[in-house]
Amino acid sequence: MKNKNNQNEINVGVDTDKQSLDIHIRPLDIFFTVSNDEKGIKQAVSELKKHTPTRIIIEATGRLEHAFILACSNAQLPFVVANPAHIRRFGGAIGQLAKTDKLDAQLIAHYGEAIKPSLSQLKPEVMRRMSDLLSR
Repeated sequence: MKNKNNQNEINVGVDTDKQSLDIHIRPLDIFFTVSNDEKGIKQAVSELKKHTPTRIIIEATGRLEHAFILACSNAQLPFVVANPAHIRRFGGAIGQLAKTDKLDAQLIAHYGEAIKPSLSQLKPEVMRRMSDLLSR
């Protein structure tokens, strides 16, 4: 269902793993994959800035998303770190049970468009460092 509020919104879904970031831009139906390293993240941020996203949604994956989130924050791109359970339940509610990286990225973008989760903010650097030490 499209309404006027969704017509101007650009929601980006990012599916993360150790090696790659699968990215879907909704409603433009653009999909691309980059490596989950400094070079790939830089390429992704550059591409996303061209589309002026309303929000970039990425699942909390146990730290695999941190470099990308930091890059988004430094580039002043709006991002949301979403609870993976919420996205899975949303997928179940709309009947999307298939799992591929591309479908996951599409689902995450759709979740952002439908739910409009609040934007996330980075913790101050000192807090991030303390959190990193505790997790080690």
